[in-house]
Amino acid sequence: MQVEQGATLPVMEQPVVDSTVMTEAAPGDALLPVPLPIVGGNIPSDDAEGARLEATRSEEVSGLLSAIRRLENIVEEETVALATGQKVDFDDFSMRKSRSMLEFVRLMRARMHLGGETEITDEIQRLREKLERNRSLLEMHYDAVREVATIIVRAIKDAESDGTYTGRAARDGK
Repeated sequence: MQVEQGATLPVMEQPVVDSTVMTEAAPGDALLPVPLPIVGGNIPSDDAEGARLEATRSEEVSGLLSAIRRLENIVEEETVALATGQKVDFDDFSMRKSRSMLEFVRLMRARMHLGGETEITDEIQRLREKLERNRSLLEMHYDAVREVATIIVRAIKDAESDGTYTGRAARDGK
């Protein structure tokens, strides 16, 4: 490799090693400098790493539990409204449940490893029970609405009909 006069070669950075730290060796062995980690530096110890992982896991668990409880509260609110005969805004509840369910599903997919946590399993079981009660009340409400709609449709047909196209048995109630 030729170097022009006055040109400088790039200097590669070398790690700084404390050459005064040597290990004991047998007489005649060459001693090489050994870099030692700085205590309290950027290299995490096993305990610090374990604590960090535990804190992260704890945050994940609490985040997932919060999402489950939000969904549970929305379902419970709708269930109470249905059970007590209050006016229910189905569009609002549907939107809120859908958003909360989406959040829950996304968190569960991202944190499948948390599925074995007993607290999460218990919360999901409680949510499942509340969803089943909610489904049952919604189904009962839907059946009642369908029955009322059938009665209204029949009444409208009877009111509009003059009996011309119905048989005599239908007019006599037979």
